[in-house]
Amino acid sequence: MAAALRGRAGALAFFAVAAAVPLAVRDQFFLDTLILILLWGALSAAWNVAGGYAGQVSLGHSAFFGIGAYSAALLSARYGQSPWIGMLIGMVLSVGAGLIIGYLSNRLRGPYFALSTIAFSQVLLIVASRWRGFTAGSEGIPVPFRPGFATLGLGHVAWAYLALALAALFYGIQVYLERSRVGYQLAGVREDEDAAEALGIPSRRLKVIAVTASAALTSVCGTLWAQYVGFVDPFYVFSVDLSIRFALNAIIGGLGTALGPWLGSILITALETYLRATFSGMKTGFAGIYLVIYGVALILVVRFVPEGLAGVAARLRARWTRAHA
Repeated sequence: MAAALRGRAGALAFFAVAAAVPLAVRDQFFLDTLILILLWGALSAAWNVAGGYAGQVSLGHSAFFGIGAYSAALLSARYGQSPWIGMLIGMVLSVGAGLIIGYLSNRLRGPYFALSTIAFSQVLLIVASRWRGFTAGSEGIPVPFRPGFATLGLGHVAWAYLALALAALFYGIQVYLERSRVGYQLAGVREDEDAAEALGIPSRRLKVIAVTASAALTSVCGTLWAQYVGFVDPFYVFSVDLSIRFALNAIIGGLGTALGPWLGSILITALETYLRATFSGMKTGFAGIYLVIYGVALILVVRFVPEGLAGVAARLRARWTRAHA
């Protein structure tokens, strides 16, 4: 038990700090940064279920994010229904889409699977941007603010704890995948699918399950993001850039690790916020310099820390343990 707690010390510290910050801080900008770190980390954790643990690297996960965002936004804006109902509908639709994508693409590997997911997200982008009578097209949908938990009309402190609860739930799911039989089977499929098949592991079925579960979790995050931001734009929620961000958080933090998505989210979200605030006001010719610095920083991390930030932390912890043995 003590060894298990020591192994999760980083996660316990992270969630403890996240829980304490809203009690001590009332600055809305700081709380907004915390909420975004938790939400982006949860989104990357949802992607990590398929991309990290099952090896199904998707670059079209924004499709499921957009389904969840639009389901809640349309129900709230057009029919006055609770976004929680929209969340359930979005999950059902995303599970169906995940089953279709997983089943039709489970014979594809590597870049071919990634391309198939990109194609799916772009189809949804075209539909959402052209179906003006239902989705308002490229104009987007403003989500009405109605105070109350049932309508997710919450203040920053309440949003921080809701995002923290979501992050803790997703972290628990990943810990389960690290320790359960299903998780070991997924790891076998990820490392060598042919060898896993030879050992009797139903690799294709497991991949479909992983993609479907990842789609449902991503849809939940899409619903919460839409309610928090208050606006849904098809060119953002279905964009490939958004899918790449999910993957980058997980890869930089540590692919296939429980805490990695949040470590990546801390680095990317904090760096992006700081650089945008520092350089976005510069005169023409330097307005985009923060994007250059942001990109260079990401390249350096991926180049010199290929195992991710979680891998570096584990290596340092092992070195410290040996030194004090």
